[in-house]
Amino acid sequence: MRNLLALLASLMLLAPLARSAEIGPPEEAIGHTLDALHAAAAAADGERYFAMFARDAVFIGTDAAERWTVEQFRGYALPLFARGTGWVYRPRERHITLAGLPCACIAWFDELLDSENYGTSRGTGVLVRDEDGEWKIAQYALTFPIPNDLAEELTGRIRDFERVGKSPQGGAPDGRSQGH
Repeated sequence: MRNLLALLASLMLLAPLARSAEIGPPEEAIGHTLDALHAAAAAADGERYFAMFARDAVFIGTDAAERWTVEQFRGYALPLFARGTGWVYRPRERHITLAGLPCACIAWFDELLDSENYGTSRGTGVLVRDEDGEWKIAQYALTFPIPNDLAEELTGRIRDFERVGKSPQGGAPDGRSQGH
């Protein structure tokens, strides 16, 4: 009986690894998830887009006020998607780091993106593998990388903007003010 329990425990620990081996290297599956996210956003396909997120995911946008649960983000994005409005970000460069064993079920990434509206952007985040072996986005943060030579001027302008109380509440994930 003890050997049977040990065998079952071993199989339970190895099952996630076997499942990930069946679909190729985890980094490939993670890259596919991120590519599918960007494709769904560009196509304004809300159902497919939000299927890429974990149930308790967070989206952090470019505005300091943009820290949204997946449900809050869905409330913002679905009306836009319903009108056929999405946002286009094309990955230019991506780095994926996979957490080590025993589970290999957490990964983090950073990617440089080309935005139709804003040029160079950066996405960073965390993915988790769910009970079905699928990679889901647990956190995605979108930023605009500021060249060092422009940082002092731009951060000064942001400080001035915030000082006069004009910090918007709840902007859009594509960097536009909410409602535009």
